[in-house]
Amino acid sequence: MVHHTRPDGSPYPLHECPIDQAFPENNQEQGEEVFVHRDGSFYPVAFTASPIRDERGLPIGTVIEARNIEAELRAKAQLEAFNASLEQQVAARTAELMRTEEALRQSQKMEAVGQLTGGLAHDFNNLLTGITGSLELLQARLAQGRLGEIDRYVNAAQGAAKRAAALTHRLLAFSRRQTLDPKPTDVNRLVMGMEELIRRTIGPAITLEVVAAGGLWSVLIDPSQLENALLNLCINARDAMPEGGRITIETANKWLDDRGARERDLDPGQYLSLCVTDTGTGMSPDVIAKAFDPFFTTKPIGQGTGLGLSMIYGFVRQSGGQVRIYSELGQGTTMCLYLPRHYGAAEEPEAGPDLAVAPRAEQGETVLIVDDEPTVRMLVTEVLEDLGYTAIEAADGPAGLKVLQSDVRIDLLVTDVGLPGGMNGRQVADAGRVLRPGLKVLFITGYAENAVLGNGHLEPGMQVITKPFVMEGLAGRIKEMIDAG
Repeated sequence: MVHHTRPDGSPYPLHECPIDQAFPENNQEQGEEVFVHRDGSFYPVAFTASPIRDERGLPIGTVIEARNIEAELRAKAQLEAFNASLEQQVAARTAELMRTEEALRQSQKMEAVGQLTGGLAHDFNNLLTGITGSLELLQARLAQGRLGEIDRYVNAAQGAAKRAAALTHRLLAFSRRQTLDPKPTDVNRLVMGMEELIRRTIGPAITLEVVAAGGLWSVLIDPSQLENALLNLCINARDAMPEGGRITIETANKWLDDRGARERDLDPGQYLSLCVTDTGTGMSPDVIAKAFDPFFTTKPIGQGTGLGLSMIYGFVRQSGGQVRIYSELGQGTTMCLYLPRHYGAAEEPEAGPDLAVAPRAEQGETVLIVDDEPTVRMLVTEVLEDLGYTAIEAADGPAGLKVLQSDVRIDLLVTDVGLPGGMNGRQVADAGRVLRPGLKVLFITGYAENAVLGNGHLEPGMQVITKPFVMEGLAGRIKEMIDAG
């Protein structure tokens, strides 16, 4: 590389470089040149040129120091090649590691699916046996004219169906895809209302103690799901004390500062805590780390699906709260639910629905039912007709829309969210409201299709009810919506 040029821009050979132009005062010039061996081969040279000056500071000559840098350049090239090779090896190893991790995750996923399948198959087969067996005996007793035993089999089938519904809700809860119905709730009142059920569930060998905080804040929560969560926690506590012990249910108000909130992965603020403590075997750190994982269970195959704690975790997280485990082996376990405070009064509990006293329709009130499941349409239609409503059925979205496009009276649209035919329930409702502004809509769904339902933000005059539902509850909701005006 040449550093000096003639006035016309052409380079000076190093030995012809003008002394007075080559160097600024007291400066040096450094560079590289290519020289030729006697055998005609080239070799690189690095040089340093320094001016020689007289006593007046005028340049009178140049000192040039040069060295062969062929070995240095070769070493540099080798190092660059090595680095490039190393980068390629690292990239290859990283890609291989990612493939291995993905294969491991897939293996774990398949193992979890296998465990889920086994647990669910066991549970559902038991439940289906209870349902189908009860229906078969019911049919036989009717044919025999033995009507006095009918209630027994009806109750057995209903009980098995309710347990199947609860199992489905667990599946939806841990994936946070269930449809919640949050209400301002007094947790102390909820706990007291469940106390007798919990005592019967845990048995006489275990003492139950309830410590209810005075002045407890209310929370905005789905009360039925919170009841399920509390019952599950008490059942887990019972199972951890096979020789008996004590379960303590405690409520408290908590004000979490930055540190306390960070420890619980929450935002700072006011929370209500609901804790269940047992004196059982406790949990190891490894078990605690996996406790909320879907399908993880320490119980033998067939005695649980591993969805209990993951259901609770999913439900509480979906409600804006958090779940924490505090446990030591041999010292017992405390499971705490932290729920955000609701600024408002709790609602009074509603009385259970009774189909015998369900509200009856006014003259001419008409309900359009859109559902692709014939059994659901049949049952809903019969209940509504028994209560004096005119019921119109449609099996899919386009068929329901045709009814809405006609001039027939429609007081309420009841539609499943997931429908065949190219239109989901929300699209049918939106199209219906274009034709009939202010049309009241009740969505029925088996899980939370939040994207379809507007992520939980429904327009005025729209409500949601989840499958499975009791018919008297459906009738009450329909009458309430129609009467709302």
